[in-house]
This record gives sequence, C-alpha cells and structure tokens, in this order.
Amino acid sequence: MRDANQPPMVSTMMAQPLSLNHLLERAGHLFPSSEIVSRLPDKSYRTHRFGQFHDRTRRLAQALLNLGIGRGDRVATLCWNHHAHLECYFGIPAAGAVMHTLNLRLSPEEIGWIAADAQDRVLVVDDILLPLYRQFAHLHRFEHVLVFPFSGAAVPAGEGLTDYEALLAGTDTAGFRYPDHAEDDPVSMCYTSGTTGRPKGVAYSHRSTVLHTLVGCLGDCWGLRGTDTVLPVTPMFHANSWGIPYAAVMLGTKLVFPGPHLHPDDLLDLMQDHPPTLALGVPTIWLGLIQAYEAALSTQPGRWRLPPGMRSLVGGAAVPESLIRAFDRHGVWLLQGWGMTETSPLATVSYPKAELRDIDADERYRRAAMAGVPVPLVDVRLRQDDGNDAPWDGRSVGEIQVRGPFITGSYHRVPVSEDKFTADGWLRTGDVASMDPHGFVRITDRTKDLIKSGGEWISSVDLENALMGHPQVLEAAVIAIPDEKWSERPLACVVSRNGLAIERASLDACLLGQGFAKWQLPERYEFIDAVPRTSTGKFYKLRLRERFPR
Repeated sequence: MRDANQPPMVSTMMAQPLSLNHLLERAGHLFPSSEIVSRLPDKSYRTHRFGQFHDRTRRLAQALLNLGIGRGDRVATLCWNHHAHLECYFGIPAAGAVMHTLNLRLSPEEIGWIAADAQDRVLVVDDILLPLYRQFAHLHRFEHVLVFPFSGAAVPAGEGLTDYEALLAGTDTAGFRYPDHAEDDPVSMCYTSGTTGRPKGVAYSHRSTVLHTLVGCLGDCWGLRGTDTVLPVTPMFHANSWGIPYAAVMLGTKLVFPGPHLHPDDLLDLMQDHPPTLALGVPTIWLGLIQAYEAALSTQPGRWRLPPGMRSLVGGAAVPESLIRAFDRHGVWLLQGWGMTETSPLATVSYPKAELRDIDADERYRRAAMAGVPVPLVDVRLRQDDGNDAPWDGRSVGEIQVRGPFITGSYHRVPVSEDKFTADGWLRTGDVASMDPHGFVRITDRTKDLIKSGGEWISSVDLENALMGHPQVLEAAVIAIPDEKWSERPLACVVSRNGLAIERASLDACLLGQGFAKWQLPERYEFIDAVPRTSTGKFYKLRLRERFPR
C-alpha cells in the first residue's frame, strides 16, 4: 500500500511539444540528398534535394513573417502537386500560420466563398492557375498574392502580384528562428466537399498531424519506408494528400509529383521515368489507368510496364473488387483506405490480419474491397437508430461514429451541432456500415443514399460494386426512385465499356450470381455517358437524382 504522505509518481519524460518544425529540420539535416521530383507544365522534370527544400522552406517562412503574417493567420494555396506546394506544407506552419489548401476543381464562386469564410490573408497560386484566380478575386481580397512561376514564364506585372521565386531569393534566413507555438496550434485547414450544404473548414494541429503521420507510416497502413519512391496522385488540396507529404519528409522518402498531368497516359509515362513503389489515388484515376494499360498491351506492346510490386493506397470512394483483381493480375496490389476530411483523413485500412493469413484468394479479394480495420488511435462504433451499438457480426449495420486524437471535434466558425457530433464526443460520419468479428468495416452506404424498399434496406454501394464486376460495365451508380407500392426502388445508372446498352437479363444475372435476391435488383437500368462526380472524385448522386427524379 502506498504511503499516503508519499507524493504520486510523475513521468520523467520531457514535455516536448509535437511539431512539424521537427520534421522539417530532420529532413534537412538527415536526408539532404533525398529527391523531390516535380513534373512541370511542359512535362519535363525538375529535381530538388531535401537540403534545398529545407533552405527554401525556411525562406518562405521568413518571407511570410516579413509580410506581417503571424500566429493563426491563414495562407491559402491554389496549386497542383509539386515541390513549391510541399514548401507551403511546412513553410507556412513554420511562420506560425495556417496553410489553407483551396480546391482548384471547385467553381470560382465556391472557391471565393471558402477563401472569404477562412479569412485568408495571403494566396500562393501557380501561374497556370491565374485565370482561375481572376474569376474569384472579386469575392475575396487577399493582402498578398504570391505567384509560383510553374510554367517558367515571367510573372505578370501590374496586378499587384509577387513572384514567389524572387521573394524566396531575396529573403535572408541568417537570423531565422521558429516562432513559439503550442502543439495544439493549427497548421493547416481543409474544407469538406459540401455536397449537402456549404463546405465546412477542418483545422489540423501540429499534434494531430504528427500523430496521423506516425500512424500512417505503420506497416499495416502506408507501410512507408525511406527507400520508397512515392507518387502522390491524390491532390495536395484533398485532405492534405492523405498526409503522405508529411510522412515522406519525416522519413526522407523520394517524392515524385505529377503536376497537372493526371491523364492515364501521362501517369503511365511518368511511371516509366520514375517507377514508384507506393502510389496514392482515387478509384477513378486507377480505373482509367488500368484500362489504358491493358488496351496498350495488345495495340502497343512494350510501351508501358507497371512497376513490379508497386503498392497503391486507394480511397475517396469505394474500390470495386473487380478493380483490385485487375491490378493484381499485373503484380500491383491496391490497398483500400477509408476516411474523411474530418479524420485527417486515414481512419481504416484493409490489410491482411495475421489470423487471416491463410485465407483463399477469393476471400482475400473480398476483404480487400472492404473499408478495412480501424487504424491505431482511432475508435470506431456503429450506432443504430435505437441508440445501441451494432454487434460485430458482419450483418448488423449502423452509422459509423469515430473519435481519436486526429479526429475533428468541431468546424471552423460553425457551432457544434448534434447532427455532426454526439453528446459524448464522437464524430457522426454519415456513413452506414457493418463490422465482422475480425473488425473489418464494410461500408454499405451513406445515410442519405440507402434505399428502403418495402421496409427493407438495400445498399446502393453493394449494387454498384457488383455491377462493376460485369465485363461490359465500366461504372455504375445506384440511386433511389419513389415507388407507390414499395416506397423506394433502386435505379442503376450504368456506363458501358463500348457505349452500347447491355441486356437487362445479363445485368440481373450478374447480380443474382453474386447473391442478391430478386427483390433487391434494380427496378430499371439507365445507360449514361459518364457518372457525375464531386471535386474529390466521389459519385455526385444529387445530380443523378435531379436527372432521374422517378
């Protein structure tokens, strides 16, 4: 028994705050020769070393301080994936400010509204994106606009623009020191996609970002190593490119940025010049890439080769099992992850757990097409309408609710509400899922996309994934349409590979062969040219509902 007069034992560990500045200094001193390759607008390459990156990033931080930017000020970026954008990832927080990535795929009106809501003081913009900037400049006034001459052309004069390269070259860092900060100070901010209302800002801290980076580097997550070559096709404005730039800098891992060249042919060409061992992207990108690659095998044999043993983390939308099988035929394994802007974003990863090492190939593919197992430090529960948690039986469903040290607990300038956060502090994701006894999450739908037919739920995601296993189906999106008898029935919007309609009997047989009951089959099929998508690559079902109201 402890003596009541004895003081309680305390930790002897240093109270050193977690900080992105530590990762930057580590990169500059331990990995000065590691490479950062950027593909320029003319498709040539520019290579920097981490030593140069360290110097240029500190110059950016000092330049921002010289402009009067300080703790908590927002500095926006409107950039493609390249070395200067990476400098912003670390240089803006190094000045004590907050990097706010603007999504260049949004409309000018949306970008302007978001910049105003975030109260951005400075904008860093690629010169090739100046036409987009000029379309929303009247909606929000930036105090300074720093233009990165991505194309190599001279920065236009007479518009109050500042040359990013000239600014860095003219900045002295001899006396630079990092401003004091707390580990809970914000370092970056992203806005949600806003498909059901105005986008909302999520601010990440030094602490949450470092912890997310450490978890992501674990072997069963990204499994990132210093000897890897990473190709982030995922935009750096999309949930901070899933956090991979921070991890690569921490480990001194070679980065290959594709710039604006995201066409399948361009990505395949890049893979020949700088073969990645790890690539990240949304399913749409990989679907186009494998189609181009397999088509070239017969028409242009030898033109391309997929890097042998390449791993790919795929997320942003459900990954069809057929896509995983297609890449595996060529020696590339797709690792599916699930998350949201609000989760930093990595929350689950579908990896083969130790007790499942001996499963057969079909079961391996089936599990690879699931959202996966919660990553360390993230708690997941499935909350049902009655307030109870769904059992882990692989059948019972509930809304995914999450909590953890890199899960947001509020939104920028938005009051906390019960429709997004529970009274006991869990984030309500709006995704509906089941979990099996092994802890694998299988997302069945968004709460707003579930189809209730005759009192029974039908998963639109399950139907979509099954239909995309049909050899003639390129893509499929399923929505609910009203029905007098059954309340709702599924309608399948199908994109065929050859642009021609497919016999209904063939599509029904595909679904029946994968275990669907007759009552779950789509009421009808509509053939469309393309599935509309959000700026982050997800199916934009609101547009389909507007097109097919019944």
